[in-house]
Amino acid sequence: MSAVAGEVRAVTTYRLSEMKQRGEKIAMLTSYDYSMAQIVDGAGIDIILVGDSAANVMAGYETTLPITLDMMIYHARSVVRGVKRALVVVDMPFGTYQGNSKIALDSAIRIMKETGADAVKLEGGEEVLESIQRILAAGIPVMGHLGLTPQSIHKFGTYGVRAKEKAEADKLLHDARLLADAGCFGIVLEKIPAALAELVTKKVPVPVIGIGAGKGTDGQVLVLHDMLGITQGFSPRFLRRYADLHTVMNDAISHYITDVKEGDFPNEKEQY
Repeated sequence: MSAVAGEVRAVTTYRLSEMKQRGEKIAMLTSYDYSMAQIVDGAGIDIILVGDSAANVMAGYETTLPITLDMMIYHARSVVRGVKRALVVVDMPFGTYQGNSKIALDSAIRIMKETGADAVKLEGGEEVLESIQRILAAGIPVMGHLGLTPQSIHKFGTYGVRAKEKAEADKLLHDARLLADAGCFGIVLEKIPAALAELVTKKVPVPVIGIGAGKGTDGQVLVLHDMLGITQGFSPRFLRRYADLHTVMNDAISHYITDVKEGDFPNEKEQY
């Protein structure tokens, strides 16, 4: 990497570690395409997650399970083209790392080689540790994901808060330590009690990013389409909508339709 490129692509896993050490909060958002990635990156986000939530907001599936590795690579490749500063992390989709560490490594290598992204993210703790270790051994940065793990929705049967009981909370803390000790550069904690998330954040040396996990983590992540108000009918307690783009876009499109039907668009200044 050239010196110029290094200066432009400023956020690295090392810098994220430094941010945790000095108490600087880390901001993370999802993106799935070139145009939105340009906007998110230009606004100064630290991490862009090419999430398997693309299955929901881009492809219209009810869960994240149907999205394929090829689909994730397509989205990630598009995002990377639009990013100059943020660290780009790509979700490994369901079926590409569970149960077979060789398949996990092959999948991670494809993501890194074909997209130019900076890291991959896997859901789960001790049960996927072998896959994580194999990917890390190949020099690929890994972010962990504990708590509510959407790829396991059929196992849990609900998107409710996880780790409310002591046994599950103890396992989550144990898994977080395992992931950190294995070499994961960061961990996402989704939809768990705030007190537990704060405890995990203090106990592990790597950055912890929360979503529905309270304010005691090292940073926060939201799905871009949710926080911009593009998606409708999804309003969990942890979601803050920073805009109502669904209404803005609907109004703009309705106005365009009216102008076309009434012959107002294009006008004389808008033609050649």
